[in-house]
Amino acid sequence: MPTSLPGMRIGILGTGNVARALAHGWQRVGHDVLLGSRHPTERGDLGLPVAGLGETAAHAEVLVNATPGTVSVDLLRGIGAPAIAGTLLVDVGVGLSDDYAELSHPNDSLGEQIQAAFPKTPVVKTLCTMDSAAMTAPGDLEGPSTVFLSGDDTEAKRTTGRLLADLGWPPSSQLDIGGITTARGQEHFALLFMGIANGLGSHVFNVRVVPRAAGAGVS
Repeated sequence: MPTSLPGMRIGILGTGNVARALAHGWQRVGHDVLLGSRHPTERGDLGLPVAGLGETAAHAEVLVNATPGTVSVDLLRGIGAPAIAGTLLVDVGVGLSDDYAELSHPNDSLGEQIQAAFPKTPVVKTLCTMDSAAMTAPGDLEGPSTVFLSGDDTEAKRTTGRLLADLGWPPSSQLDIGGITTARGQEHFALLFMGIANGLGSHVFNVRVVPRAAGAGVS
């Protein structure tokens, strides 16, 4: 199975650090990327194409949610379920309180809420366990690390995996952890992420899943 896709039309909702990093990463390998903003005329200084949210959704073969998790569902409802029906939605958002001390979705996840609100839109959760710098330059870390995928649609996860490969994440670094309900594990990692960042003095790091060595514990 090939690990990359021919140039795709990718719409990224949001214009913050994460959205811009992903846009540049996918542009470098030939994808047609458009950023979506509620105020596109005010975002002409980004050096990237920007349009309204609805226009961005209409452009997209793959739609990426890189908006704050506290507002994502409402923004998508503003675009409308018919406009994104059948479109793969890659969700990288996490909802946090203003002081970053608590999750805004403590009993489920943003990924689950999006999937429940838009049942005809396959949602895949990924990339939310790391800083934007690591998302698009995993090779700059000291060694291989892990990126997680959660979602109910097998083909949607396969496409997402190929887009991750285009950002530098080989299949060996991708771990499918199950259906969309497992997105809460990814999002809840945000609290540990902030603790690790405090301990390291840097937000640019990632974790690696290290399985038991073959033959270990066998007498």
